Amino acid sequence: MARAGNYLLIDISNSFTKMAFADFNAALLRRFIARRKIDITVVASVVPKKNSVVRKAAGQNRILWLGPRLKLGVGIDYPKPKTIGADRLANAAAVAELYGCPAIVVDFGTAVTFDIVSEEQEYIGGVIAPGLEAMTNFLYQRTALLPKLSLREPRRAIARSTMEAMRAGAVLGYRGLVSEIIARIKAERFANRKVHVVATGGYADLIAAKLREIDVVRADLTLEGLRIIANSNT
Repeated sequence: MARAGNYLLIDISNSFTKMAFADFNAALLRRFIARRKIDITVVASVVPKKNSVVRKAAGQNRILWLGPRLKLGVGIDYPKPKTIGADRLANAAAVAELYGCPAIVVDFGTAVTFDIVSEEQEYIGGVIAPGLEAMTNFLYQRTALLPKLSLREPRRAIARSTMEAMRAGAVLGYRGLVSEIIARIKAERFANRKVHVVATGGYADLIAAKLREIDVVRADLTLEGLRIIANSNT
């Protein structure tokens, strides 16, 4: 497989930008690029207003914007391919290459997304639900007496404090949401079939690690997808 050389991989989501640093501005990105030999900057962005920052910082360096017209390693069987989030395409490419098909990717971000790759190695759609942090922040913002919650494993289901009650509801309840959606996807499309279920994203370790439906947690799955797609398009 042809390889262009050194890639800078950027995954711009609503909550975080995944790179070698946490902040994200043009000056910092220019310094980062200046210190390294980068042949291609590969970007999956779902925040269009940040794209200009990448363009300015990259200068004359080539930018590969992830989209449905690229060689992804998976086909697309979806009515409006342009409406599929770039990160979701990266996840589909990564799971097909690294784990095989059929597969389900559960990505715990600002929203939790479920993306399905069929036996024919085609992206066929998915599910979007509110993210765990968004749900808990909503409780804090919209109720007078509930505190802001730090998310971690609850000690028990029957809580003895408001904080523990919220934590149990958030973590245990969210596992129920994920488990039910996976079950419905399998019943609808993959009855009695082996399906690879891979979790990624910010709360994957907390939520998915204790779900028997999840085969593996891979924190860098989206960035792996960017690397795989870059190799196919250079």
